[in-house]
Amino acid sequence: MNEYLATINEYLAIEFLSNNLQEYVFFISTILIGLIFKKLLSKYLSHLLYKIIGKKGNSVGIDKFDQLLTKPLGLFVMLSVIYIGSTYLEFPSFIDLSIQNIISKIFSLIYIYAVFNIFLKVIDYVGLILKQKAELTENKMDDQLIPFATEIGKIIVVIFAVFIILGNVFGINITALATGLGIGGIAIAMASKESLENLLGSFTIFFDRPFTVGDIVKVGSVTGVVEKVGFRSTRIKTFDRSIVTVPNKKMVDAELDNLGLRPVRRVKFHIGLTYSTTTEQIKNIVKDMQEMVNIHPNTNDDGRVRFQEFGASSLDILVIYYVNSPKWEDLINAKEDINYKIMDIVKKHNSDFAFPSTSVYLQQNN
Repeated sequence: MNEYLATINEYLAIEFLSNNLQEYVFFISTILIGLIFKKLLSKYLSHLLYKIIGKKGNSVGIDKFDQLLTKPLGLFVMLSVIYIGSTYLEFPSFIDLSIQNIISKIFSLIYIYAVFNIFLKVIDYVGLILKQKAELTENKMDDQLIPFATEIGKIIVVIFAVFIILGNVFGINITALATGLGIGGIAIAMASKESLENLLGSFTIFFDRPFTVGDIVKVGSVTGVVEKVGFRSTRIKTFDRSIVTVPNKKMVDAELDNLGLRPVRRVKFHIGLTYSTTTEQIKNIVKDMQEMVNIHPNTNDDGRVRFQEFGASSLDILVIYYVNSPKWEDLINAKEDINYKIMDIVKKHNSDFAFPSTSVYLQQNN
């Protein structure tokens, strides 16, 4: 038995690339153990963090926390295991010292990324909790403020990570760098003038509150629902389901119509009847349409229906009414219902809708 152990020790003592087999076995074993227990350790660390950050009874729950944190924690665990295993290894002698430094710096960069990625995911989770709480309140301001605050938190974390990388990985004097940034602040501000204007525009939006998330707004040629207000831009979802990003500077400087603040939505259009329609028919059609618009459950009494013009190929009736809701869905539903009723009224009085046409008169010369 002793001879067998001595033989094993001899084999383990064999050196290869500046390290003996025992050190390689320890390194590989550490990696294998890390791979086997990575998921379990990630789950344990996730639950440990949840006890610190999460609160019992919050609507987001631990499942979402695990979903956000498991992968970042798994990367952190594996990098830690690799670091522990590699402490017993030395770089081969033929590898240049500068290459060793590069490898060490790359590993440090990845490790710092893994750590700060965990912080970013924690901020995302806290943002989800606050967002769900904000949805329970009637005030829309908190719905708009929480994504903005989440972005601020992420930017602070990223800035802090950059300073850690510059100071600890690249050995840059942070104090001297901060002084240099202070001196060059004016130049940076001039170079990023437009970005600063958009940033100031975002603060103007929050304090002046010309609109909030969920409002229907019209800015220039863009009309839609405000989905998010960020540092640089505001995201608007148009009614054809496209996403338009508008710089905050434009949202503040341009004429902005907040359709969501309107108590009513106006509808105005003309309908054209054929020229064969008699005066009596037009009077009855106008009268019935006026009564229908007045008694409709989704309109007020300010609607007007009038015989307005003699068109090129039709007798034109002006229709104006107001829908008692600023919501787009209520508007289009009311318009559809009223349009059907208008068609029924026209048919009821034995008239018809006109379409562009031209009359040609032929005269026979004897």
